[in-house]
Amino acid sequence: MENNQKPENNQPLASQENSEDLGKSAKGIWQNIKSLIKELLEIRHDTDRESTVEAVKKDISFKGHNAWILIFSIFVASVGLNVSSTAVVIGAMLISPLMGPIVGVGMSVAINDVLTLKKSFINLGLMVGLSVLTAYIYFLVSPVKTETPELIARTYPTILDVLVAIFGGLALIVAKTKKGTIASVILGVAIATALMPPLCTVGFGLAIGNWSYAGGALYLFSINAVFIALSTFVVTKVLGFPLVKYVNSKKRRRTAQIASTIAVIVMIPSVILFVFLLQEQLFETKAKEFIATVMRYEGTETIKSSYDYNEKSIEVYLIGNRVPQATISTWQQQIDDVEALKETELIIHQGADPTGDIDQLSTQVRSGILEDLYMKNQELIEDKDEKIALLENEISKYRGDGFSFSDLSQEAKINYEGIDELGYSNLITTNFSKTDTIPTFTVGWKENLNNRQINQEKQRFEKWLKVRLKLDTLQVKSVN
Repeated sequence: MENNQKPENNQPLASQENSEDLGKSAKGIWQNIKSLIKELLEIRHDTDRESTVEAVKKDISFKGHNAWILIFSIFVASVGLNVSSTAVVIGAMLISPLMGPIVGVGMSVAINDVLTLKKSFINLGLMVGLSVLTAYIYFLVSPVKTETPELIARTYPTILDVLVAIFGGLALIVAKTKKGTIASVILGVAIATALMPPLCTVGFGLAIGNWSYAGGALYLFSINAVFIALSTFVVTKVLGFPLVKYVNSKKRRRTAQIASTIAVIVMIPSVILFVFLLQEQLFETKAKEFIATVMRYEGTETIKSSYDYNEKSIEVYLIGNRVPQATISTWQQQIDDVEALKETELIIHQGADPTGDIDQLSTQVRSGILEDLYMKNQELIEDKDEKIALLENEISKYRGDGFSFSDLSQEAKINYEGIDELGYSNLITTNFSKTDTIPTFTVGWKENLNNRQINQEKQRFEKWLKVRLKLDTLQVKSVN
């Protein structure tokens, strides 16, 4: 009996040992993964704190070469925005020195450096003033003052603008803290993306007298600058940069309190704005998704839609078959089932019948539709017009219908007494690679003229015809 029980007693023991081995193996794998991730993302040991602080302070100064570089880059960016050329705007970003004072603000607050903070704010003010003035002068003298999509896009902040500022600021300060700093000009591209176009748009708004554009663009710049500074502040704190030491301990504590207060004052509204923009973006995304997937009715098309997060409304313009009120009420109920669209009012504008009673649509919508159609077809129409004009011009050259044969024959009779008979036709010739149509005149000469006289008269007559008709390709043939 005892021998029969041994395998049964050993079985649980073997399973337990296997479980322990698996646990040790899993723990070992997890430790290796943690070590790999730590080694991959750890930047503390490769951070040069002293050199970073010196480099940031050096970039804060805004005079001499930096000032001229900014002026020229603002001009280039303004040209790019004016013609809606993204490539030109990017070219301006590559040479822009905008990020120095803003990074200086974030770092000085983090390390309690009051002198650097003051210097950063002063240079930031100079930078903004010079940039806006440069853009204002350009757009004031520029003959093209069209409100391009590139300009309009910078008149109000969106969640994408904020994200560019945040991650651009993080990339810049992390790179600056690395030993053997990466080229700051290249890193500045991300910062300039968030800063240069808004400043140029401020100048554009002032130049055309549109205070809404100017104010919105300045607001966008301010928000982006705040988030870039916040990114610098956070990274500086995380990497443990040493605080500036003061001889007077009371002054050090007071400075630390001021710096912390400034950080909190700036951070709270910035975070609130970020959340608001995120909710607004989510609202628009869900509204578009709702219109595309839910608002469907046979024989009806959506021609325009707009969304207002502040008013909590979705406005949709329909054309085609009239949607019953019961269906619209169902759509309204379904809106409340979407978390991001709760308590949103659905406003429907629609035509009366399949013929499209478009008179019921607003003038703005109809104008928008016609404008879109016009813009889409204008280029094609212009291209066809050019081709038609070119072909008509070529045909008129060969067809000879630009003159009166009757008048021409009377002039020829007066100028050339030897002509007895005159004919005109278009001769079509080919060399089997191309085909030409050549205006051809046939001349019958009087019998009293010999061959030498006929050749002379023929040459004179042909030269006269080419000048008279402004044709280089015509021919004159004798029928005698």
